[in-house]
Amino acid sequence: MAHLVEVAFKGNRKEFFLWDYPDPPPLKAAVIVDVDRGEDLGYVHALGELAAKRNGGCSHGCGTSLPERKALRLATEKDRNLSKDLAALNEEARRKAMERVRANSLGMKLSDAEWQWDRKKLTLYFTADKRVDFRNLVRDLASMFRTRIELKQIGVRDEAKRLDGIGRCGRQYCSASWLPELRPVNLGVAKEQRLSLNPSQISGACGRLMCCLRYEHEFYVQSRKRFPKEGKVVTTSLGEEKVLSIDIFHERLTLRGMEGEARSLTLAEFRQEIERPAGEGAGVATIEEESHAEAISPDEISPELMYTSEHPVLRLPAEISDAMDRRPALATDADAANKRRRGRRGGRRGRGSDDGPAGSS
Repeated sequence: MAHLVEVAFKGNRKEFFLWDYPDPPPLKAAVIVDVDRGEDLGYVHALGELAAKRNGGCSHGCGTSLPERKALRLATEKDRNLSKDLAALNEEARRKAMERVRANSLGMKLSDAEWQWDRKKLTLYFTADKRVDFRNLVRDLASMFRTRIELKQIGVRDEAKRLDGIGRCGRQYCSASWLPELRPVNLGVAKEQRLSLNPSQISGACGRLMCCLRYEHEFYVQSRKRFPKEGKVVTTSLGEEKVLSIDIFHERLTLRGMEGEARSLTLAEFRQEIERPAGEGAGVATIEEESHAEAISPDEISPELMYTSEHPVLRLPAEISDAMDRRPALATDADAANKRRRGRRGGRRGRGSDDGPAGSS
């Protein structure tokens, strides 16, 4: 059975191949692989279960299916020497291509150039703010280098991944060292973590927000679900208070009352205060309702009175409730208007009968 291997090329570019030999190749060994219209040299990056896992989860993988291309053989000393000579040729090709870009007045930046190991293809990577028509440029480069030319537009994050470097943390770029997929990072991630919104402090070498801002984002989201939202008005033992700020690391929050006094308490204390007023408030309401119901007679109770703040009668004794049921239903506004209209018409008919029929002598 063929072995699945992940091979790394220049510019942190990685692809998967099949190794049709009984024994897998050594890790980091140089191998010659089959590529589009030729051969290329790369280095073994992952083998076995690790390669299968990366194949299913990486953006450059092919999921559960196996790749079609194969790794042909181990590279010889001569093959490795030819590959080292390509480093100087890559830089020379990039400089010549940049001259043609300026001559054609194209708004693009050539980031890197990569010769295929057998020199049958030259790939140029560039960045641009908008779409670029480079058909004339491809014809000029094909006549200059006498080989197949391929132009690939990449983003600024992919450019940083290809060129590599050291970040502000003092370590190699995550995108160039281990990060399998460059996921987008928006400003909301920085706001969720209460970081500075100054672009110069939260941006990487590529000019975009740093990839590491996403590493702890899920922790902040799950932790904030345990706290009330900032700016929300809550009811505690002291009455209504507004949530000023929360501290998810120390599990504390700051509240401010209606009179402007601020206080800080733990999350556990806050939950106790939230639950305590509800239980105490229900008992107080029951006592007030019963005492107020005894002081009011059935004839004095009306629907408007039952739901006003001065008379919060929500539960009535049985004798008062029976008296309310025996009272006639109140007429609606529409019924009262109809009665008034019928009364006016009846009055006219009555007056007409007293005076005699219209037109009589």
